[in-house]
Amino acid sequence: MTIEELYKIYLDNPNITTDSRNCPKHSIFFGIKGEHFDGTLYGDKAIENGATLAITENSLETLQKLANYHIRQLKAKGLKVIGITGTNGKTTTKELVSTVLQKKYNVLYTLGNFNNHLGVPLTLLRLRPEHDIAVIEMGANHPGEIKDLVNIVEPQYGLITSVGRAHLEGFGGFEGVIKTKGELYDFLREHGGKVFLNTSNEHLVPIAKDIETIPYIEGKVEECNPYVKFSFSGSHEDVTCQTNLIGDYNIVNLLAAATVGRYFGVSDEDISAALASYSPTNNRSQLMKTSKNTLIVDAYNANPTSMAAALDNFKAINATQEKMVILGGMGELGPTSAEEHQKIREKIEAVGVKTVWLVGELWGDCTFKNVDEVIAHLEKEPLADKLILIKGSNSQKLFKLPEYL
Repeated sequence: MTIEELYKIYLDNPNITTDSRNCPKHSIFFGIKGEHFDGTLYGDKAIENGATLAITENSLETLQKLANYHIRQLKAKGLKVIGITGTNGKTTTKELVSTVLQKKYNVLYTLGNFNNHLGVPLTLLRLRPEHDIAVIEMGANHPGEIKDLVNIVEPQYGLITSVGRAHLEGFGGFEGVIKTKGELYDFLREHGGKVFLNTSNEHLVPIAKDIETIPYIEGKVEECNPYVKFSFSGSHEDVTCQTNLIGDYNIVNLLAAATVGRYFGVSDEDISAALASYSPTNNRSQLMKTSKNTLIVDAYNANPTSMAAALDNFKAINATQEKMVILGGMGELGPTSAEEHQKIREKIEAVGVKTVWLVGELWGDCTFKNVDEVIAHLEKEPLADKLILIKGSNSQKLFKLPEYL
């Protein structure tokens, strides 16, 4: 069966599933083989459960080709596609951009962390002719991954939020991070696309040569105690916006969204209203007030760049409660792990927080070996009347802590 023939079947059966237990009417099942499962064994079960068609051979490659063919058809009819990647801030930026654009357009955007070789094609195959703009997040932890994803997505616009010291083990060092994220720019350069560019980022400007760029509009943080209040250059006068985001480092993400909105004709009033309405989820810079403490929970991910930024922001917050930090280890740093963790220890000292709990053996000399030890301690000796920053890689599972604080 050719992709063209498969596409005709897809148009009549546009529900894509990779779960043989969940095969709604008019669905196509793709049996994907993963590290802990083998969907190729469940084609017959998928048909029994209602799928019109089950694909179990070369299924991932076929899924990716079908997604690419689909988005090409929609682009030919006017769909605009924005590809977003970056070390830090890509998910928040994706959601902010989408929130702004939804003020004027029918937008489809990546849900959750569906930003890899499987999640991206599944996202593209949710697109329908009524969508005006697609905002697609792309993640990577090895060289070449962004290139592979961008060749499926084929965006006309691109945005790299940042390049930082994350996944150094997989990328082979910081230069590998820059090169891999820059694969988005490489595609746009080759295909006449456009880049939304943070012109103050010393790592992004050099790799954006020979591409049409749309510089971020100017803006600044007005207040961050703890929520970010910022202003940006409006069409006629500066616009001030109170957000629900924690962390002055989010200013670049907010300005990115405002820039994209302005480019696509969203009014300053609607840009401001959209950014003011957005509230983060999934343990990304969330402010939580419990009966005992106030928490800043940023436990979805952590790397040296984002950890340092979170600590700087925490230092700047004026608080009546005593401050403390609970930090999980930072994974995938390879040979530089001990050095990077030591730098964060030094950063903590500079912040001047008295109570510091380091969780996980990646710290070397840690306070607790794992989150379960933290929970056991809290059950015996509860904390009260504190402002607590909780940050660590998702693998450290610090997201379990709020209910005990």
